[in-house]
Amino acid sequence: MERLVGTVVRGLRAPIINKGDNISEIVINSLFKASQYEGFTINDRDVIAVTESVVARAQGNYASIDAISKDVSSKFGEDTIGVIFPILSRNRFAICLRGIAKGAKKIVLMLSYPADEVGNHLIDIEMLDEKSVNPWIDVLSEKQFREYFGYIKHPFTGIDYIDYYKTLIEEYGVECEIIFSNNPKTILDYTKNVLTCDIHTRHRTKKILLSGGANKVYSLADILSLPIDGSGYNEAYGLLGSNKATEESVKLFPRDCQPIVDKIQSTIKEKTGKTIEVMIYGDGAFKDPVGKIWELADPVVSPAYTSGLEGTPNEVKLKYLADNNFANLKGEAQKEAISQYINNKNANLTGAMEAQGTTPRRLTDLLGSLCDLTSGSGDKGTPIIYIQGYFDNYTK
Repeated sequence: MERLVGTVVRGLRAPIINKGDNISEIVINSLFKASQYEGFTINDRDVIAVTESVVARAQGNYASIDAISKDVSSKFGEDTIGVIFPILSRNRFAICLRGIAKGAKKIVLMLSYPADEVGNHLIDIEMLDEKSVNPWIDVLSEKQFREYFGYIKHPFTGIDYIDYYKTLIEEYGVECEIIFSNNPKTILDYTKNVLTCDIHTRHRTKKILLSGGANKVYSLADILSLPIDGSGYNEAYGLLGSNKATEESVKLFPRDCQPIVDKIQSTIKEKTGKTIEVMIYGDGAFKDPVGKIWELADPVVSPAYTSGLEGTPNEVKLKYLADNNFANLKGEAQKEAISQYINNKNANLTGAMEAQGTTPRRLTDLLGSLCDLTSGSGDKGTPIIYIQGYFDNYTK
């Protein structure tokens, strides 16, 4: 019988995961139980993915604001710290900022505008046009910003992030000055010691600052890259990818992830004879055209994955073949011709007309976005995602 369903994505329920739990065992048991109860079989090249959050929870990879404070203080001492380009997020940055403030004497907070790196807007871009403000060259003080744009609350959170971040800093008796600029070098007019909080542009920002005469430059990846008094840490990403745990602590991005995905893959192979692909995923990489947020606040979509998920899709466009190569055929003849073409396609279709319009993204980014949208970030209770048929095509 002809197969009429392609890719199937399932969110798998799992128990609440806490520090010390065996995450590999939980993922494997959850898959086998779901397979038994839901009646699906485990096949070669299926994909099982687990959210980074529960991996970090099982590892107990947490840190307090005191640990953040101590690390910041050890790096900057009594210097005024330029804290630049943070994202606007209660979950992602606010608790980190509390720790940074606790370890500082004075902070100059430099916000990008009209939006942060991941699309959270301080103001609508059209307001810049109305006020003839050029965000690429104009540097604004807090007073100037308010005179131009007033007091605006984020439409989704109801938060005025300027006041919110300033209040968090001043809560610790720390002097705070806020400026607005999209040029990293602007901060050097205020201090030569900088903590750059951007995520995906951090390497470029650090290079610009150092070439511009900065004395000390660290990124969030450098804070808690080692444990402080037994705290959690992440040697590659530090505070990047962290989330609020409590008002006094954060959950860090998980570490040592490759052995986890390899263990899950090998155990399932031993038990079923099937080779499935395994990945750990964080934020997906996609943009909301209405809210303008493009989601990816983690340093990477996937910190670890098995080797079968390397690379990008190698696909042809069915509609291109139907409209061009085989436009003279109809019905079964056209279907057969297209199927033969797919079965004999080149191993590398880069630049081929038949591949135009296919998604030029890494497999882990595509799958991570699919997983993130499926599991959500709320109370679905499905931190494990099982994907079947993703690597099938029209001929299977």
